Amino acid sequence: MVVGTTEAARILKISTARLRVLLSAGRVEGAYKTGKMWLIPLFKGKPIIERGTRGPAPRWRNPRTPAKRIVHVNSHRIRQNQKHQEQLPVITVKKGQTNTYGHIVEIPGGCRVVYRPDKPLPCGARVWIETLNEVTVIR
Repeated sequence: MVVGTTEAARILKISTARLRVLLSAGRVEGAYKTGKMWLIPLFKGKPIIERGTRGPAPRWRNPRTPAKRIVHVNSHRIRQNQKHQEQLPVITVKKGQTNTYGHIVEIPGGCRVVYRPDKPLPCGARVWIETLNEVTVIR
């Protein structure tokens, strides 16, 4: 059975304008044009519409979240300084897998102080400062 665009659009429950776009893109199987009229064959009572492509792949990427910097006071170093009369830096700044030690730390912008006695850091710290900004360590 062959129908026109109005009847095919009603069967597919889409507008005739959308059906004409699909027809001009060649996505309606077996459809052909005679004069100004499209003739659309029905298969099991419906026209067959080919699946479209989604266009080019996006060229953007989601930005990575910056690594959190964790600043804490190393109590082991404090005890070591007292025991051996040394002046080793006791403030630790952790970024990913790297540690930087210093006597003074400047934190520009926002930061937060975290106290978790039930869930300490792997190094054992129970109180620390977290920030997403760059941290300046003065040695």
